[in-house]
Amino acid sequence: MAFENKVVEAFIEIPTGSQNKYEFDKERGIFKLDRVLFSPMFYPAEYGYLENTLALDGDPLDILVITTNPTFPGCVIDTRVIGYLNMVDSGEEDAKLIGVPVEDPRFDEVQSIEDLPQHKLKEIAHFFERYKDLQGKRTEIGTWEGPEAAAKLIDECIARYNETKKQ
Repeated sequence: MAFENKVVEAFIEIPTGSQNKYEFDKERGIFKLDRVLFSPMFYPAEYGYLENTLALDGDPLDILVITTNPTFPGCVIDTRVIGYLNMVDSGEEDAKLIGVPVEDPRFDEVQSIEDLPQHKLKEIAHFFERYKDLQGKRTEIGTWEGPEAAAKLIDECIARYNETKKQ
C-alpha cells in the first residue's frame, strides 16, 4: 500500500513576508502582536499551527505552508504535509512542519520536501537559524525529515494533546 501524505488544517498566524509575529489568543478569540522580529528578516512562508496538537515545547505543533501568495492571520489552509525541520529553540525541541496548499494546482506534484527547490529549504533553515540573533537567543537547525516522519510526528502530538485533555 502506497503512503499518503497527511492533509491537515493549518491555522495561519503570520503571512509570508511579515516581520510581525502574531499569536492567536484563544481565551479572547483575537490575534495579538506578540513582537516584531528584531532582525531585518521576514517569514519565508505562511506560519501557523495545527489545532488539537501538543508539541514538545508545550505549544501546538508549528507549520509552514509554502504558498503562491501571502494570506492573512486567521486563514485556514487545507495543507498536504511534505516533511518537517528538526530544530532546537532556546534549548527546547521545536519541529517545524512543512506543507503546501491542497487547493493550489502549482503544488500538485509536491509530495515531499525533496520535490521543493533546495534553495527554498535553505531559506527556511537560514531564517530559523538567524531570526533570533539580535535578541541574543540561540536556535540550532537539525535535519529535514520526509512526509512519513511528519505523519508520525503529527500523530504523536495529537496523542500528547489528547492525553493532557484527560488529566
